[in-house]
Amino acid sequence: MTMTDPARFHVGLTPERVIDAAVELTRESHLMSWSIRDLAGRLGVAASVIYHHVGGKDLLCRQVVERMLGQVEPPDASLPWQEWFRALLYSAGPRAAEYPGSAKWMLMHGPTLPAALPVLEAGMAILHRAGFGSRADLAYALLLNNAMLTVSMSDDRLQHEGDGPRDHATMMAEFRQIPTASAEVRAMGQEFIRPFAEGGENAALMRWDYYRFAVDTTIAGLDATLRSTDAAARE
Repeated sequence: MTMTDPARFHVGLTPERVIDAAVELTRESHLMSWSIRDLAGRLGVAASVIYHHVGGKDLLCRQVVERMLGQVEPPDASLPWQEWFRALLYSAGPRAAEYPGSAKWMLMHGPTLPAALPVLEAGMAILHRAGFGSRADLAYALLLNNAMLTVSMSDDRLQHEGDGPRDHATMMAEFRQIPTASAEVRAMGQEFIRPFAEGGENAALMRWDYYRFAVDTTIAGLDATLRSTDAAARE
């Protein structure tokens, strides 16, 4: 059977199968690192078949991100807003990381997908109920953007994974060679950079420690801002 055989263009191939293959390629590498040609090769069809069934790369990226978002559910609406967003982001971050590049796509395009709507509506309702008022949209954007930006930075390093440990090892060596480096800076090298230089499980543990710290700090900052606004309104 040749690539011009009509059977290669239609038999057994559906939009769902094309999206399944796009998801596989994304999870194996990065949303932005595979091409339509790669996808066609995975499915054993001509690239034109992909365009016929689903469309171009932009549309496929949307479908991959939709798949990821479909696995993220809003937490219990009875939770305080701080715990609601902590529960959401503690689960959404690792989920997005399973689809490298999806976090960056969301940063670039915003909550424009139907699968994002349940979380968006629930989150905005929680923030309005908490008293953020006209700044609820800013608070929501800050919470989601800070979380997804942190995931995105880790995703991007996957595209240069071989360089990562060497980069961090070089940074550690430079720390040791700086005669005026304080004890605090040297401790940072040992406690924060060293796990990344080692790679593997140690790097993964530090990556998610940092992610949770970023989430917790963003929530704490918004909480302090809300309390300050409430106090000023009572004066």
